Amino acid sequence: MADNNTMKIHDREFRVMIPAAEIEAAIDRLAARLNADYAARAAVQPPLFLGVLNGAFMFVAELMRHIEFHCEISFVKLASYSGTGSTGKVSELIGLKNNIEGRDVIILEDIVDTGESMEHLLRSLAGHRPASVEIATLFFKPGAFTRDFPVKYRALEIGNEFIVGFGLDYNELGRNFKDIYVVADDK
Repeated sequence: MADNNTMKIHDREFRVMIPAAEIEAAIDRLAARLNADYAARAAVQPPLFLGVLNGAFMFVAELMRHIEFHCEISFVKLASYSGTGSTGKVSELIGLKNNIEGRDVIILEDIVDTGESMEHLLRSLAGHRPASVEIATLFFKPGAFTRDFPVKYRALEIGNEFIVGFGLDYNELGRNFKDIYVVADDK
């Protein structure tokens, strides 16, 4: 760490882009929307929140602190990144273990950029016949999104910057930082 506003990870310098307080406020607003949309439905059958590892673990933990209805939480693990870019190939490292037939499912993702990983997961879930599937993401990159499915719940929209912190990594480092950092030479 160089100081509180910059840090070095591997070979790259990063600077704070989004402070923790702004992230927490966005998650709180997102939770309020989910509470309004799912509270009545959860009284009949609790929905399943499906976190996508590794990146979404901090988002899932923070969001769950604000959810006010009964729900289940599970995780899947997908991989599509190497370094600062997508490999163009999605690998399912840990698959769905829950019965979701007839249930509402809310996918919790750290970041949706091209949408390739989400498209892969949506196809996989469809075969299990859920009642509904929605996506809630901490970060959405509208300028990078190339798919044709809705991302209903978006905490924050960002440009095409490569970011780390709050669960997101650069070659497995940087996930533990509470702020979001961007490559320092990206303006």
